[in-house]
Amino acid sequence: MTSDAAEESGAHPRFAEALEELGLADLLPRIRRFPDATRTAAEAAAAIGCELSQICKSLIFAADGVPVLVLMDGASLVDLELVRRELGAAKVTRAKVELVRETTGYAIGGVPPFGHRTRTRVLADRSLFDHDVVWAAAGTPYTVFPMDPKTLVAHAGGTLVDVREQHL
Repeated sequence: MTSDAAEESGAHPRFAEALEELGLADLLPRIRRFPDATRTAAEAAAAIGCELSQICKSLIFAADGVPVLVLMDGASLVDLELVRRELGAAKVTRAKVELVRETTGYAIGGVPPFGHRTRTRVLADRSLFDHDVVWAAAGTPYTVFPMDPKTLVAHAGGTLVDVREQHL
């Protein structure tokens, strides 16, 4: 792929390269770029015109200091205790800004579900499968792409789990 194609799509160059490597270059024209940031799930849903739960958040946590990626629907929160139990970790915390960039190569608000700088363990919450299509960040806070959840989780190398915070 030429850098022009990546630039035209609005995707982060590393993410555009990852799509090509995964045989997903046909996704580039479907990437949507917005003039205003879509850093939060609410901003992304409003810009796209979809339900909040159709946004796939890519969140980095530190499990005993080791980065782990959790893919979660935009309407839900991650239950850190459930993540801790799932990983058999002593402690799980939100990753610091530096760790997110170091691990993924992207800034918070633009982290895609795959195409990261390093390989990390990936947990994908089953709530993503409530939709036929979800939208995820394409490497920048201004870009998103659509994909069916099953394909997205497969490309991310995710393990399906239930780590969504439950409200009583």
